Amino acid sequence: MQKLLAGTLYLSSKLQVMSKTISGFSKLSKSKKIDWIVDTYFSNAEDAKSILKQYWNTNDKLQQLHDEFIENTITNYYLPLGVAPNFLINDKFYTIPMAIEESSVVAAASKAAKFWLDRGGFKTTVISTTKIGQVHFMYNGDTEKLKRFFQDVKPKLFKESEAITKNMTKRGGGILDIELRDRTAEIDNYFQLHVSFETLDAMGANFINSCLEQFAKTFKKEALNFDLFTETEQQIEIVMSILSNYVPDCLVRAEVSCPVEQLSDHSEISGEAFARKFIQAVNIAEIEPYRAVTHNKGVMNGIDAVVLATGNDFRAIEAGVHAYAARNGRYSSLSHAKIEDGIFKFWMEIPLALGTVGGLTGLHPLVKLSLEMLHKPSAQELMQIVAVAGLAQNFAALRSLTTTGIQQGHMKMHLMNILNQFEANDKEKLKLTAYFKTKTVTHNAVIERLKELRS
Repeated sequence: MQKLLAGTLYLSSKLQVMSKTISGFSKLSKSKKIDWIVDTYFSNAEDAKSILKQYWNTNDKLQQLHDEFIENTITNYYLPLGVAPNFLINDKFYTIPMAIEESSVVAAASKAAKFWLDRGGFKTTVISTTKIGQVHFMYNGDTEKLKRFFQDVKPKLFKESEAITKNMTKRGGGILDIELRDRTAEIDNYFQLHVSFETLDAMGANFINSCLEQFAKTFKKEALNFDLFTETEQQIEIVMSILSNYVPDCLVRAEVSCPVEQLSDHSEISGEAFARKFIQAVNIAEIEPYRAVTHNKGVMNGIDAVVLATGNDFRAIEAGVHAYAARNGRYSSLSHAKIEDGIFKFWMEIPLALGTVGGLTGLHPLVKLSLEMLHKPSAQELMQIVAVAGLAQNFAALRSLTTTGIQQGHMKMHLMNILNQFEANDKEKLKLTAYFKTKTVTHNAVIERLKELRS
């Protein structure tokens, strides 16, 4: 009986799963895709369909553009686009666009910008712009022979990729170098072609990957004709050819500094006391991974928001930055602080592979507006702006943590989210905003006060 019941439950579960699968979904029209989605997964299909359609763009041409960014689109997913003004970077003023949903990020960045405006602003330097790609392959043979083969084939790798690199080379970029790397200590028979690139104002993913795939073809083809190889050694197996999002040689530095006494900002805490606590907080993040992750998340609040607003790949940036934070074998703070000769210094060096041409930068209307707002920056200029946004956000978070506490400012911003959740009207919002100016914001406290108003 138990076996029969188990079999029945398994069959029922399998039928439920099968009822939610579909063949040829990608070939359906957008409206048919939506019909299947809402009929299959929602108790009220018409309400679900109405919500999806609310986020369509009324401009058909613009909506089609959005539909073609990815596959199987059913609607648009909006994020607020805010701006943080008053950034002084290398003596030039910027208003920085930020696409993000988290309360207080834009406000905190703006506050940090204003704080440093009167103290010389932010200084930035691009340290290097080299990007990396790799051809991963397996070779079962004499390593010395492979090294001789690589020296023989290296000029051909450059030559046979010229059709791909021609335009990039004309602009001053292209392939910088190709190295053979022996990784057999970690994996038997595993080697790499480790390639460095300069891609100028393009992020360069497609360019790099196209070059790497050509290298792989040439490498494999030429191995078959190399006289020193045995038949086994000629059979080089290409595993994959792909760029790396770890770009430790595509670095930018952002920093701020001022005399310690100028840190007081007319608050109860002295500049010296503030600097001491601030540096202690940074030191903790340098040695404690649990704190470092949250510390660096604050940096990325600022960075990701600008990366999104300018049509760049925030997932690639996140992956590369966090790998860089662990480059010494332990995950650590991205930012650093010290006092030197009475001067407070706060800085960060961070890898950022960004582009201002290609991808969404020439397609998405809001991306184009964001880049124009930033004075149409080059990729190097955008690296500096993005790094400053991260440093500013980090400074604002640490300043709150070491003085008033993080929740005071954050929950004030979160108040509006709670009020919107309970559909407060304009009059209620006005009264409750005034009420919580001098009181601690908690979810329960807001609900209780809203109930009192409504009763």
